[in-house]
Amino acid sequence: MQRQLQSELLDSLPADHPDALHNRRDLRLVNLVMGNHRWLARTLPRTGRHGERVLEIGAGTGELGLRLAAGGNPADGLDLWPRPSGWPAARVWHRENLLTFGGYGDYHAIVGNLIFHQFSAEDLAALGSRVRDSVRVILACEPLRRKFSQTLFGLAAPLLGANHVSLHDGRVSIAAGFRGDELPQLLGLDPAAWNWTCRSTLLGAYRMVAVRRSDL
Repeated sequence: MQRQLQSELLDSLPADHPDALHNRRDLRLVNLVMGNHRWLARTLPRTGRHGERVLEIGAGTGELGLRLAAGGNPADGLDLWPRPSGWPAARVWHRENLLTFGGYGDYHAIVGNLIFHQFSAEDLAALGSRVRDSVRVILACEPLRRKFSQTLFGLAAPLLGANHVSLHDGRVSIAAGFRGDELPQLLGLDPAAWNWTCRSTLLGAYRMVAVRRSDL
C-alpha cells in the first residue's frame, strides 16, 4: 500500500458535536484494544530521565497525559483543542499548531499517539526540522499501513459500535500510516545522530522509539 492522505471527518466537527463525542469514545476503545497508552506509559520511563520535560503533541482530550502523570511521568500538552477540564493545574497546555509551535526547545522528550500520520511528507519534514536538533527522545504510536489492518478494522469497528466518523477516519488513518523506517526517515532523523527502532503489532500498531545517539 502506498501512503495516502485524505481529510478526516473529525477535523470538520466542533469539539462538542455528538459525532465528535462518539468518535472520542471509539478512539478510547481503539487505544485500549491496541494497547497504545499502555505501551507509551511503559516506554517513556525506560527512555526518559528524571527531571526531563515531556511534551505530548496532538494531546486531544488529555487522556494519555493524565495516564502518564498517574505513572509519575507528567507531560505538558500541545493541541489546537481547548485545555481539557481535568488537565492538571501544574501542567502547561499549549493551544497552538504543532507545525508552527516555537517551544520545542524547552522539552527533552516528545510523545505522539495517532498524530504523525495526519501530516504529509512535507509537513513531517518541517516538524522534524523543528524538533530533531533539540529534543532527546521521540516516541510515536501510529497506524500500521497494511491491507490486513484495513480488513481487521472493517470487521471489528462495527462490532464495537463505531459511528460513521470513526469508520471513515479509521480507514483514512490506516492508509496514511507507516511501515518500516518510514517515520524516522520522514522526520529527517540522521542515523548518524539518532538510534531508532520501529516495530509493529499483530493488531496494527506501528511504534517508534527514537533516541539521540549522544544521549544513549
